[in-house]
Amino acid sequence: MTNNYDFSWQPGIGDPTIGGWLTVALYLFASISCWMTMGCVRRQNLNDKSDARIWRFISLFFFILGVNKQLDLQSGMTELGRMIAHSEGWYERRQAVQIYFVISVAAACVAIVPAVIYCIRKSPIQMWIASVGSTFVLGYVLIRAASFHHLDSFFRSRFLGLKWYWILEMAGILIVLLASEWRRAKAVHQMNAHIAS
Repeated sequence: MTNNYDFSWQPGIGDPTIGGWLTVALYLFASISCWMTMGCVRRQNLNDKSDARIWRFISLFFFILGVNKQLDLQSGMTELGRMIAHSEGWYERRQAVQIYFVISVAAACVAIVPAVIYCIRKSPIQMWIASVGSTFVLGYVLIRAASFHHLDSFFRSRFLGLKWYWILEMAGILIVLLASEWRRAKAVHQMNAHIAS
């Protein structure tokens, strides 16, 4: 058996379908929305910046994911993983590594829940909803990056004509987008009520 494996990934459009471009648009809309929400929340309460910092973090996180969605950088990481597996001689056992990776991702997501809860414990319900949506998207992206064959087969299957990976990814993004819009509308309403009083 040869351990030579050429790195064949090149940057390009990762998902040039309508669903792929729609997902990118949702990431960018959510990113812009969260950035605008950060500004409103910061103006509403100049003394408490923790809520604004989290909205800024989500905004930047979604912007990066939107850019990555079409540059397909995770495929480059997967290809690098294959090259390392070949060179180290454990490519035939890669499914076990992938399973451990998925379990580790799930465990990490569960482990960060207490930290997230602590950070948002005094935040409005919209922040809680956005955090759930963000964690959902992060877990999905990391598991997709593992390129586990059986999960890939499921993600590529269709429900009502839509691929599952579109449904799952877009659902998380929409949760964050709706939470952001709701939080910003509430902040604007409270600021207007304060000015009027």
